[in-house]
Amino acid sequence: MGDDKKDGLREAALFYHEFPRPGKLEIRATKPLANGRDLARAYSPGVAEACLEIKANPADASRYTSRGNLVAVVTNGTAVLGLGNIGALASKPVMEGKAVLFKKFANIDCFDIEVNESDPEKLADIVCALEPTFGAINLEDIKAPDCFIVEQICRERMGIPVFHDDQHGTAIVVGAAATNALKVTGKRFEDIKVVSTGGGAAGIACLNMLLKLGVRRENVFLCDIDGLIYEGRENSTTQKDAYAQGTTPATLGDVIGGADLFLGLSGPGVLTPEMVSKMASGPIIFALANPTPEILPEDARAVAPDAIIATGRSDFPNQVNNVLCFPFIFRGALDVGATEINDAMQLACIDGIAELARATTSAEAAAAYKSEQLTFGPEYLIPKPFDPRLMAVVAGAVAEAAMASGVATRPMEDMDAYRARLNQSVYKSALIMRPVFEAAATAERRIVFAEGEDERVLRAAQAIIQETIDKPILIGRPDVIEARIERAGLSIRPDHDFELVNPENDPRYRDYRETYHTLMARRGVTPDLARAIMRTNTTAIGAVMVHRGDADSLICGTFGQYLWHLNYVHQILGTDELCPVGALSLMILEDGPLFIADTQVHPVPTPEQIVESTIACARHMRRFGVEPKIALCSGSQFGNLDSNSGRVMRAAIAILDSTPRGFSYEGEMHVDSALDPELRAREFPICRFEGAANALIFVSTDAAGATRNILKTKANGLEVGPILMGMGNRAHIVTPSITARGLLNISALAGTPVSQYG
Repeated sequence: MGDDKKDGLREAALFYHEFPRPGKLEIRATKPLANGRDLARAYSPGVAEACLEIKANPADASRYTSRGNLVAVVTNGTAVLGLGNIGALASKPVMEGKAVLFKKFANIDCFDIEVNESDPEKLADIVCALEPTFGAINLEDIKAPDCFIVEQICRERMGIPVFHDDQHGTAIVVGAAATNALKVTGKRFEDIKVVSTGGGAAGIACLNMLLKLGVRRENVFLCDIDGLIYEGRENSTTQKDAYAQGTTPATLGDVIGGADLFLGLSGPGVLTPEMVSKMASGPIIFALANPTPEILPEDARAVAPDAIIATGRSDFPNQVNNVLCFPFIFRGALDVGATEINDAMQLACIDGIAELARATTSAEAAAAYKSEQLTFGPEYLIPKPFDPRLMAVVAGAVAEAAMASGVATRPMEDMDAYRARLNQSVYKSALIMRPVFEAAATAERRIVFAEGEDERVLRAAQAIIQETIDKPILIGRPDVIEARIERAGLSIRPDHDFELVNPENDPRYRDYRETYHTLMARRGVTPDLARAIMRTNTTAIGAVMVHRGDADSLICGTFGQYLWHLNYVHQILGTDELCPVGALSLMILEDGPLFIADTQVHPVPTPEQIVESTIACARHMRRFGVEPKIALCSGSQFGNLDSNSGRVMRAAIAILDSTPRGFSYEGEMHVDSALDPELRAREFPICRFEGAANALIFVSTDAAGATRNILKTKANGLEVGPILMGMGNRAHIVTPSITARGLLNISALAGTPVSQYG
């Protein structure tokens, strides 16, 4: 890295740590503390009740306190990253960072604890004394061999998991990468020769793990800065001596010949190209020293083009990163109340990580790593840290192994339900979308995607095939679709998994052209224009397919303007019974769902159109299992202002009141009154529903769209939709910002038979 880049990164990193407030962590209350009643429950006298329950049954600490989801990251700062013994205080930014990773990837709360104690036995005493506070301990950045002593003492004396991530986290990820590297090369653990450099905590733990995976002890050669570890060598340790080979000195160059796997956890430049040339064919090189590996990938491939290489750096393929392991192994351990993290749990973690890399990559991981091809093979041995599937797959495997090995104090009764909860914590839409997916699973529907060449559509199509019984239809050029499937590492194939409509030469082209012309002949569309539209306009093609019965529902809009797509949908599929009445956006927020309409269809709706949108909104809300409480929002508040928005909403309320409705609604009102029942009660105590509204109907698409966008960008809201209401589920128009997961959600909505939601 050049000096300018180093300086730029330094300044950016320091700014990141200092602003807008120092550090990377804060503590927030999880319960309200707004009045005297809250205070009496949170502290004296009410808190005594929780204390007495825990005294009577210590296991209830996980029920009444945060202990069951609280981990301590403990260090004395003696071996911090590549910085060495920088001391406890200077290590704090690293430990805060570790805590942030726990929270980000596994929603585990964490305290970082930096201890000024270099004596390993005294440090172990301090850690053991912390047991009442925490559900688990993550030891971090403690030098070898002290780390072995601290961990052993703590594991013997403590009844909660103690995990030295530098050892076991690294070993688990190396184990997963090695498992898949051997699958790529067709080799087996029991047959390979392993040469390793670096006899520190991570290096020893990795070798121990490789033995558990099947590597033979006699096939392992360990070197450190002084060369091969052999029997009787003076400057060694007990941990290194376990891997002693022979009785005479030797160098790395002497023992590297014929090696199948090089495992480096040492320093830059240790492995030379000449040494690589002596290794077995298809060598596996794990050069994990940071920031500069034992050998750079390009130098290794210069002499061994078939080499499979992993490093510890994010700018090369196959980054061996502990974040693939530690958040999820702790998640599984905490959730079943494990008393330790044993071998069975670690091996389950390895299997989960390795299997996930061999599966099709997730859309979220692909979006986070746009420049990389995430297809299992030599350059994709292990998943990426932002792959959201890690939570359910790895934590689920760990929890199951803890139960099977007898260390779980709170075993799960239903592992499928547990994995579903883990997915819900990652995919915010999972819980509310469950009734929709369940309904979609009852009948097979043919869903046509107008933009079948879009990678998001391809990923959604694969997910549809895996999660529903629907068969997608993709409109696009076969060569383009097949190339993008290959690039994305997907397993779906035309004809076998999905139907492909080629707009350039589909045999049904003449029929589609004639159908479109028949529909549009009296609206200025000539045969030549119909011919041109059916060759180029995939939205029109998809709509004609639905009209003719070749598909049940159309999804379009991954590019272009919403109303442009709506024009063709309305022209071809609109009837007296089916007419777009509004676009409904479901916003999934931290405190629950909020529906917003009309975000797209009628820029300035009439009272009648607002009524249609309100009725449709209530019908769609029930598809999600949500009982409607709909607020008609305006600039006036219950008649206090004679504004246009107030008049329109008052007229809409009058129409709604003219006929009994099977749902709750109220208006006209301000948004804050709709969402704050206490405020509304002061101004309008005779409101027709209690609590906060869960749907907002606006007087213009500008207001509805602005509200949706504010919630997306400032409140981290996740949008499901927009849902096109009024078209009998025959078409949905998305927006260009939609993700592959969003397309899957829309396809589930489209896959629900109309009879199931009215």
